This record gives sequence, structure tokens and C-alpha cells, in this order.
Amino acid sequence: MKILAINGSERARGSTWLAVQEILSHARSRGCAAEEIHLAEHRVTACDCGRCNSRPDPCPVDDEVGEIVAAMVEADAVFLAAPVHGFGLSSLMQTFIERAGVGFLRFERPLTNTIGAAVVIGRRYGHLDVHAQLLHNLLLNRFIVVGSGFPVTVYSGGEQGIASDVEGLDALHRTVDRVIDVGLTLAGAGIELPRPRDAERRVGRTN
Repeated sequence: MKILAINGSERARGSTWLAVQEILSHARSRGCAAEEIHLAEHRVTACDCGRCNSRPDPCPVDDEVGEIVAAMVEADAVFLAAPVHGFGLSSLMQTFIERAGVGFLRFERPLTNTIGAAVVIGRRYGHLDVHAQLLHNLLLNRFIVVGSGFPVTVYSGGEQGIASDVEGLDALHRTVDRVIDVGLTLAGAGIELPRPRDAERRVGRTN
């Protein structure tokens, strides 16, 4: 089973990076292949064409979002990990989900039935709001959303950073286990869920 964790923080090796390392380490301890993508190391450019909802052709913006989406499509499970900035989602992750959505995922929804989970890191406030936004994005793109009973919201303000949040890390590890258990169960049963047969169209629109 192949797991991909996407780090939506602008900071190198900060608290979100540490949380991603926990995901990777736990997944590898279960025998999974696990990789990470740090958005800060890639060109992720906002689109300003003004035609995102009407253009039938691929987005012309020249960046690396298409390559990242391709890696997501190849994975069996994707974790979206992002910090809380200004009581909301980090601008880098926000730009990525917008660009990926209107440039590559709209209509065909190639990530349908990929297993997904959201991980949010921050000092004290805004975790659940950001978690809900990432969760809604996973649902929009037809992921199979897996949880452990509690949302993975990790607090980074203790003396030992995220290591101080024992409950948060427990929820993270349990969620990784659940993702793997669901993925292996589907694969072991030989279940291949259907992909979309037809391109998605917005109700009431002709484009």
C-alpha cells in the first residue's frame, strides 16, 4: 500500500513537517511505502485567468501542481497536512487545493475512491475550522474519508512542540492505522470501487 503525505506549510522542518514524519514513520512500521511532498519545495502558482469555471481546456498556468496531482492519483491513500495560520488554512495549501481543483480535478475527479485523511497543526485556536475545510475538500473530490473517532488536530505550543500533545499524536497514529486497515481490507477482498463513468457537470450549467 502506498501512502502520500502532503505538507502544506511554508516553513521547512517545522511542526507540520514533524507531524508528517510521524505519518510516514507509522505507515512504514506497518510495511507500507510512504512518501512526502512539501508544497514549499514546488512551484504552486495561483491562477488569475478568470475562466476557471467556463474553460473546457486544461489550465495554462505553468507550475508543478499537475505533477503533484499525478502523485496523488498514484497513491492508495493521501494525507493533507497543514498548519493553522491566522485562524485559517495556510495560504500555500489554500492555493494548492484551489489550483488542483479547478486545473486538474474538476469534472473528472480522478481521486475518486482514494483513501484520504486530514491533519491540522497549530498552537491553540482554529484547528477544527481548518480541519473542516480540508475534510470538505476531500469529500468534494470523492475521497473515502477515514478517521479514528477524533479529528487529527495536533497542538504545537507545548514545551516539546507536537510531542507534548500526546492525545493529538495518538489520534494521528490511530488514523494512520485506520487508513491502512481499510486500504488493506479492500485490496485483500479484491474490491475495486468504480471510478466516475461520465465527466461531472454542474447542475444548471452548460459548460
